[in-house]
Order: sequence, then structure tokens, then C-alpha cells
Amino acid sequence: MQPQEKPFKVDIRSEIGELEGVIIHTPGPEVENMTPDSSHKALYSDILNLQVALKEFNQFSGFLSKVTKTFQVKDLLSTVVQNPEHRAELLQAIATKERLDEYTISELMNIKHEKLSTMLIEGVEMRKDNLTRFLSKDRYSIEPLHNFFFTRDASVAILDKVLISRMASRIRDRETIIMDSIFRNHPTFGVKTIHPEQSSHFCKELSFEGGDFLVAREDILLIGTGLRTTPHGIDFIIDYYKKKKVQRHIIIQELPYTPESFIHLDMVFTFLDRNQCMVYEPLILQPTRYLTIHINIDNGVVKSIREVANIPTILKELGMEMETLYCGGRRDSMIQEREQWHSGANFFAIAPGKVIGYGRNVNTMEEMNKHGYAVIKASDVIHNKVDITNYNKYVVTIDGSELSRGGGGCRCMTMPVRRKAVEW
Repeated sequence: MQPQEKPFKVDIRSEIGELEGVIIHTPGPEVENMTPDSSHKALYSDILNLQVALKEFNQFSGFLSKVTKTFQVKDLLSTVVQNPEHRAELLQAIATKERLDEYTISELMNIKHEKLSTMLIEGVEMRKDNLTRFLSKDRYSIEPLHNFFFTRDASVAILDKVLISRMASRIRDRETIIMDSIFRNHPTFGVKTIHPEQSSHFCKELSFEGGDFLVAREDILLIGTGLRTTPHGIDFIIDYYKKKKVQRHIIIQELPYTPESFIHLDMVFTFLDRNQCMVYEPLILQPTRYLTIHINIDNGVVKSIREVANIPTILKELGMEMETLYCGGRRDSMIQEREQWHSGANFFAIAPGKVIGYGRNVNTMEEMNKHGYAVIKASDVIHNKVDITNYNKYVVTIDGSELSRGGGGCRCMTMPVRRKAVEW
């Protein structure tokens, strides 16, 4: 008999509070199960070398495992589908979205839970056992989830609630179905999830993804709007807080649709400490045609909605004065552009002033070092060559030559579920 899972309360009230639990997914064969022709459909601009990506991800997960509790998606999912009722509900939701036939569903119902968890992520090859399937150009009856190691996107934890994303691409719908089932049905969590389908704004144009959401403070939420998160998606969030009748400040940042490195807000802005943030300066601080908007919600009413100069300016007005560190450093705009492309602004905090990012962005690391951050290799921490408890501020670096080609950084590869409160 397996030991009873201990409840783990979801609680995210900032981007920087000491991390107590995070969900990650180690990339597997689903990352390589694509061709150059199918990579565009999978939302990749190139195909990754799994062997190299795994070495880099193991540095990432190895470091996280030393400093916090880590949950693997595949393990969580395996536990959920052990329960026949939860398994049936999950498979039916997937079947409805992906138009699976009854024969496929009945087969999946009888597969061992560990194997089913793997299949739902890595994909199932199509059996060419009738004329329709024989003539089909599709290789898979259940497509691999190529993007799932970016666990940030499919759900959003804010305070003690979890919003289930509506992804911009339908190819990622199964990620949201799986995360919804994990949060509702896994004995560790048991959280009531919130869905955009509940909104009067729900329509085909409504989408939002976790990389566009940053919890600045309990009452301040930053949201990017662009290719992945639409105004309809943000209106759903506004309506949610109006119904709660609480005060919330929502700061909206418009993002360019191209290049693809601007896919989410956390690719151009992340928090590092109580009073420091990393910015892609040409977009965040320089005047552009991309608006920054402040929405003030109080007691069920939108009190004001107005354009502001930029994110740091409105944060200061709300009592969060930020020193801005520059992605790519301050010497050359071309260097800034190159390092932003490789997720140079995308940092994940494990505590105030203690973050993790890609070491390949050397000019960004130099900028951080100038602002008091010790630059430490993840491999040195993992092998006990460096004791991070000796440092008040640091940035732990992982090799990101291959992972960065997937279009995301360390924040993208995490779904934090609990942080300690921050003393502001």
C-alpha cells in the first residue's frame, strides 16, 4: 500500500519569494519526434538535439532539486490516472478536443498508469489498419507534446488559485487538460481550477499563456499581450477580479508579434529581487509604439484604465521602486538583441536576489555581476564545489546552447506552486 500523499497548498504571492515547490517536465522523445517540415506545426523554428538538451536540463533540475521540492509532470500524471474515474474524465476531455475514436479511448483505458502517462506526453503512433488511416499523412493518432517542458504556459498560479490557460495554438490544448487534471485530482494539490470558458468574453480570439503573467506583489499583476495572450484573455482576468471585489492593479505590456523571441512578457522582463528587475531595454524603457497600460480594479469596478510611461514607472508609483538591469548589458544594442533572442531576460527566482538563467548570455551575466550577483555554475552547486548559502545574491547558470533554441528560458521551464511570503 502506497503512503498517503501529503497536501501541498498552492500559494504564489510574488515572483521572488523563497521557492517551496515547482513543477517541471524533463524533455523526452517527444522533443525529437518531429522533422524540419513538422517543426513549424510544433511551434519550433528548429529541431532540438535531445541528448544535448537533456544534459542542460539535468543541470537545471539538479540544481532545483538541491534547493526546493520538485514535482515531475509525468509522475503527477501517472498518479492521477491510477484512479479509474479521473482517468476516464481525462481521456474523455482529450478525446473531445482531439477527436479520438472510441476504439483508441477504450485501449487507453486499459493501459498501465505509468505507460499511459508516458504515451499522453510522448505521443501514440497511428496504426494504419484501415483505408482512412493508411491514406492519412499524419504519423500520430495522439501527437507528441513537443512544448511541454515549458511547464510555465499551461497554467497560472496566483495566490491560492490556479488559472487554466487557453493556449494560442490548439496543438497545446492537451497540456492544459493534463495540468487541470493534476491540480484538481492529484492528492497533493486538490485545487479548484479556474477556466476561461466561464467568462462572458469566451470566444475563439480568447487566449492567454503563463509566460505572460508575473505576480509582482499580492495586489499587482503584470500581463503581456501579443501573439499568445489576447485582450479577450485579459478581459477574462479583469472580470474575475471584479467578481472577487478586491483591489488589484493590472499592468499590461503590449508586445511585438515578431520576432518570435517576444513570445511572452517574461522574455523581456523578469523580477530578480525586491528592488531589481531584468529588462530588455529597447522595448521596456525606450519610447515605442507598444503601450503600457495600468488598470485599477477596486470593489468590483474598474476605477481607471490609462496609458503609463513604462512598467518600472508605474511600479514605482505603486510602491515598488525597481533598479533596472539590462539584458545584454549596456554597451551595444546588437548584443542586447542577440542575448534577448536567447532568453537573456528570462530569469527564475528561487528567493529574493537568488536566480537561475542561461550562462551563454555572457554580457547579461557581466551586467548582473556588476550589480552584486555572484555568477555560479549549476554544475558546481550540484557537485558540492560551491556552497550557495555563502552568498547573499547570486545567479546560477546552466548551459543553454540547446534548450534556448526551443524558444524559452529558465522561467519558461518552471511552474512554481508555492513560495514563502516576501517581507517588503
